[in-house]
Amino acid sequence: MIPAAEIRNAQAAIEGAAVRTPLLRLNAPEADAEIYLKLENLQPIGSFKIRGATNAIRQTSPDELRAGVVTASAGNMAQGVAWAAREAGVPCTVIVPDHAPQTKLDAIERLGGTYVKVSLDEWWDALTGYGMQGVEGVFVHPVADERVMAGNGTIGMEIVEDLANPDAVLIPFGGGGLSTGIGSALRAFAPNAKVYTVEPETGAPFAASLAAGEPREIEYTPSFVDGAGARMVLPEMWPRVQRVVDGALTASLDEVAAAIRLLAERARVIAEGAGALGVAAAVAGRAGTGRIVCVVSGGNIDFSTLSTILAGDTP
Repeated sequence: MIPAAEIRNAQAAIEGAAVRTPLLRLNAPEADAEIYLKLENLQPIGSFKIRGATNAIRQTSPDELRAGVVTASAGNMAQGVAWAAREAGVPCTVIVPDHAPQTKLDAIERLGGTYVKVSLDEWWDALTGYGMQGVEGVFVHPVADERVMAGNGTIGMEIVEDLANPDAVLIPFGGGGLSTGIGSALRAFAPNAKVYTVEPETGAPFAASLAAGEPREIEYTPSFVDGAGARMVLPEMWPRVQRVVDGALTASLDEVAAAIRLLAERARVIAEGAGALGVAAAVAGRAGTGRIVCVVSGGNIDFSTLSTILAGDTP
C-alpha cells in the first residue's frame, strides 16, 4: 500500500503538469447503478500517466537525470515520461512492443522522445528487467515505481473529494500501478468503497490469479484494448494490488466496444479501449448497484479503430 503522505506529496509535486479532471455522471438509465466518470482522457497527453511520470521525474535528482530517462510502454506511459522529460530538459527513450498503435508512437515523437520497437517477448523482458542493454538513462518503471503509483493515487484523492462516499470504484488493470495507487488512496480516504480491477477477457491475468489465490500466467491475445491486459501479473505487483482491491472483473471486446460507443453518444467522451473497461463492467451490472465511479484512464485511440467501433463493429 502506498502511504497517504506520499500521495499527498505527489499531489503537490504534479501541480502545473497534470490537471484536476472532472467527475461527471453518465446518462445511463438502462444501468442499475449511478455511473460516474473520472475523465483522465482530458489530461494534456490524453491519459492518467502524466501523473505518475511527472511525480517520478520531478522527484529524481538532476545528477541522475543527466543521461536521460527510459521507460517501457505501449504508449501512454511513454507520452507521460516524454512530457516530463521534455519539461526537465533531458532526453527520453521508450521501449515499445511491436503491436503498439501508430497513434501513440507518433505522440512519443511529437513530445520529443524516441522509441525502440521490439517483439512482445523482448518488451516484457525490458519491463521485468527494468531496462534493456544498450539503452541508457534512468529507468522509470511504468507500473512498479512507488513514485509512479503515488502519482496515480492522486486520482483517488480527487474522486473522494468530489464524491464523498462512492460505493465502488472500477479501475482498468494493465500492470497494477493504477489500481495500487487509487486503491491505496481509497483505503485511506474512503475505506468503505469497494475497489475492483477490470481487464479485457482476452488478457485477464489478475482475475485468474485472484481466483487461484496465487499469480497465474494466462494465454494473452493482443487487441484494440492495448492499454490493459497482459499474460501475467508482475511478481512485485501481485501482493501490492491484492491488498487494496476487493475483486477483479472482466469485459468482453464487444462490451468494451459498446461502452466506447455509449461514452461517445451520451457524454461526447472519446475513450480508448482500456478507458472504457470500467463502463463496460458497470453497465453489465458486474459491480452491483449504488454510486459507481469508472476511471476513464485515457482517450488515445487510433482513429481507424474508433471509426470501426462507432460504425457498430468490434475491431
